[in-house]
Amino acid sequence: MTTDNDAVDPTAPTDRNGVDDSSEASRQWDHIGAIIVDATLQRRQNYHETVKPRVLALIAEWPDAATTGGFRQRLDTKKLSKVIDWPSPGRLAQVEDITRVFESQSIKTVEDLQKALRDHPMRDVLHEALAAVRHVSPKTLNYIDVLSGISSAEATTKR
Repeated sequence: MTTDNDAVDPTAPTDRNGVDDSSEASRQWDHIGAIIVDATLQRRQNYHETVKPRVLALIAEWPDAATTGGFRQRLDTKKLSKVIDWPSPGRLAQVEDITRVFESQSIKTVEDLQKALRDHPMRDVLHEALAAVRHVSPKTLNYIDVLSGISSAEATTKR
């Protein structure tokens, strides 16, 4: 089921970017593949019915994809579509493109991602590279903060 906007739960309180502030902690992952897939699938999808089950399936099937290198090895098998039960080539291409950005920015772990997002110059470079990916909006960039454990307030103060 899809929703008409990117809001994860239309009844939940959201910040200025539409990210559900009431459950930020429940949305963070210690798995690079999970962050990339969640950020990619969230656009116009119901989180609890569509996104979360697929992210949990990814983590269960590919625990070694917790690092960018591990995720890359798994992506190269061309089995992501089957693992997350997602046939759309556009979203799968976006997963690939975001993974390439993480590789180009030497982001190997969630800790590396957090470090990049907390460092003003690194954050700007990362956001610029991610924003060049089709369908990565400012909202998606803020959502990646949440998924990596960077709070909306913390991200805002670092800008």
